[in-house]
Amino acid sequence: MDYLQGLNDRQREAVMHSEGALMIVAGAGSGKTKVLTTRVAHLMANGVDAFNILALTFTNKAAKEMKERVEKILGTGEARNLYIGTFHSVFARILRFEADKIGYPRSFTIYDTDDAKSVLKTVINELDLDDKHYKPNIVYNRISSAKNALVGPAEYRNDYAIQQEDMRANRPAIGQIYDAYVKRCFKNGAMDFDDLLLKFFELLKNVPEALAKYQRKFKYILIDEYQDTNPAQYEIIKLLGAMYENVCVVGDDAQSIYSFRGATIQNILQFQKDYDDVRIVKLEQNYRSTKSILHVANEVIKNNKGQIEKVLFTDNGEGEKIKLVRTMTDNDEGKFVADSIQEQKLRNHYSNKDFAILYRTNAQSRAFEESLRRMGIAYTIYGGISFYQRKEIKDLVAYLRMIVNPRDEEALKRIINYPARGIGKTTIDKLVLEANEKNISMWDALCRAGELGFRTGTKDLLEEFVIMIKSFSSMLEKQNAYEVAFHVGKQTNLVRELFNDKSSEGVTRYENIQELLNSIKEWTESPDTAEGELVDKSLAAYLQQITLLTDADEKDPDADTVKLMTIHAAKGLEFSCVFAAGLEEMLFPNAMAINTREELEEERRLFYVVVTRAKQRLWVTYANTRYRFGQLVQNDPSRFIEEIPEQYLDRSFAGSSSKNHAGSKWGSSGSFNRMKGWGNTDDGESGSAKKQSGAYFNEKKNP
Repeated sequence: MDYLQGLNDRQREAVMHSEGALMIVAGAGSGKTKVLTTRVAHLMANGVDAFNILALTFTNKAAKEMKERVEKILGTGEARNLYIGTFHSVFARILRFEADKIGYPRSFTIYDTDDAKSVLKTVINELDLDDKHYKPNIVYNRISSAKNALVGPAEYRNDYAIQQEDMRANRPAIGQIYDAYVKRCFKNGAMDFDDLLLKFFELLKNVPEALAKYQRKFKYILIDEYQDTNPAQYEIIKLLGAMYENVCVVGDDAQSIYSFRGATIQNILQFQKDYDDVRIVKLEQNYRSTKSILHVANEVIKNNKGQIEKVLFTDNGEGEKIKLVRTMTDNDEGKFVADSIQEQKLRNHYSNKDFAILYRTNAQSRAFEESLRRMGIAYTIYGGISFYQRKEIKDLVAYLRMIVNPRDEEALKRIINYPARGIGKTTIDKLVLEANEKNISMWDALCRAGELGFRTGTKDLLEEFVIMIKSFSSMLEKQNAYEVAFHVGKQTNLVRELFNDKSSEGVTRYENIQELLNSIKEWTESPDTAEGELVDKSLAAYLQQITLLTDADEKDPDADTVKLMTIHAAKGLEFSCVFAAGLEEMLFPNAMAINTREELEEERRLFYVVVTRAKQRLWVTYANTRYRFGQLVQNDPSRFIEEIPEQYLDRSFAGSSSKNHAGSKWGSSGSFNRMKGWGNTDDGESGSAKKQSGAYFNEKKNP
């Protein structure tokens, strides 16, 4: 029982309660990962088979960390038999074995967001709708929301409220698009990200033997970040846990910030109504932050009405006050942050990796990037283009997808004439038309190209392509994923074409392809550490793995760089020094999120998240003026600043005009009455009087 040493009383209570429903309300920095992993180890130490434990997280990083910690505690190889992973990765692995029960091939393709939007664009055009009006991005988000709420195409079209909403948005055909999109994905043997939840739910709901199998298998279920679950995830957990009801959820309602993805805070607020005799344990001791930082977090979040009451406390030191900094412009804000990082590194011996700059929207990163570059400070920006979204990577991966699943129309259209082999758009359009008319896959149409009346030259080109893909597919049984991928890159001339491009961009693209091949080789040569009986080193499994990677999974968290990211991307992370940037009305809280109390409270939870990322020092900054959508906008400070008691703040001014403010009300003494004059311009006119509201209301709420 050595693993129980070092736990506080509440943590120990959560670990030791093994039977029945349990809700662990884990405040920020309260050691929830330690509790979760120790709880898994405690179950196993008391005779529970690792194969009977399911632990679901929201990030691959969290899953990996949990598994490593369990293995460290137990000192055995049993931890590799645990089912620990993200919702999407665990359900995808199970669906690989069960897909045929719901009509899909086991080698189904997982479409990423770009693939899904490409299919939608095709469907919209085939329905003779205007894709400028029915923008694939808007339609995709609408369909995604429906799937996460377990609303299929038929229910969507029969739901009066949904139809009225689409009518008001002047997009009455979304239901028709949804229906055609689902049928096209099914024909292609493909699922999108949301389908991994929806189809797993359908498997449990419609295949009784599958439900019974996984209910018996997963006797103990643990869910991390339960406040971020959507209706589909909620219903799946209810089904899986119905037999034993050993469901343990861990979460913090104060960090529920993903409603735009379909997450509903009600799942955690109402958990105790779902199970009889549920035990509730609150983890309120924070091990991360100083007392000053926690005071601010507690003071701000208490303004939310919809929450589980708790107050974070710590035995850490008092720490410095929160530095509240007003700047004249967003460029001044960027310069101040870069200067402060340099100063802190010299004065307090911090490294670059100790700093994070967090903001509400990705567009804010520009000023910080420019200032950091000028200062020669290394940084990593999260939310840029993923390695696996680069064109050259997607091209080779499309070939590999075709080998595994020839029905994948998106992959086929991408590679049929790349590298160029003389197959033009007219030919491709004819194949697509044949596939649609006969309700067969484009690959099937391609295989019967000889019957479609093509000219001899075209027919020969198509037949050569089919023979090539079939020859690649035949390698799957005899050779490993790396050998197949290397052969494909060579035989298609894709690698040679990139090698021959000696421009700097061409060299980079060639290096990226080599890196992809390296990652496949590493995959094939690594020891089998996949969960339980789902050990799989096939090319299909590799493709599944990379499709489910996130931007954060590709970044090295230990790299000595300043981290730049949105607050949404920062949840679950911690840094010694944090800059909470852009605390201005209409930016944070966002203009699109102040129409209802629920929306405003989620914005306040976002501010709570940014504050609680900081361990030692926290800066809150905002700019008097900022360019947005090409217009210079005057700003008022965020209402969240007003919610911080004066005694916790150290105020200062920084900017190109700071010398004119020496000894003024903006000195660091904090004596200025914050209820009057915040956001004023130098000529005394209030920011709100000059505000150009049109610059605000077109901004998306989503990060």
